[in-house]
Amino acid sequence: MSAKTAPGWDPEAAPTFWINHASRLLMRHFEQRLRPLDFGMACLPVVVALEEHGPLLQKQLAENARVEQPTMAALLTRMERDGLIEREPHPDDKRASQISLSAKGRERLPQAKEQLTEVAEQATAGFSERERATFMALLRRVVANLEPASGD
Repeated sequence: MSAKTAPGWDPEAAPTFWINHASRLLMRHFEQRLRPLDFGMACLPVVVALEEHGPLLQKQLAENARVEQPTMAALLTRMERDGLIEREPHPDDKRASQISLSAKGRERLPQAKEQLTEVAEQATAGFSERERATFMALLRRVVANLEPASGD
């Protein structure tokens, strides 16, 4: 008997199916809105950290975004190619570079945030303020339930 026909298993009956489906749709909408600005969802933790803290090292950005160094290096290479960041030699360590937002990155970040807000509003259209608060609280509980198990 295949998993499709196994009695008692209906993936659409599980909230996790709908969380995953909603997440995939959100990511698709976010990427479509951010692409014309040369942004992507992966670079948002970087640009937000640089906006909040100023120039940072690659290692600091990787820690902040919770990704491995090689992943961050590849992301920064793409962001530099797209003109969103700039690298400058670190004043105290010539082997390291400080990463900062470029003028283009600073200019486009407010537009990117606006696009993200519009998608979030679209996703929760028709929700009352109370429903939004309840929805956020429930999603936070899901995350809290899973974080200790993942080691994050």
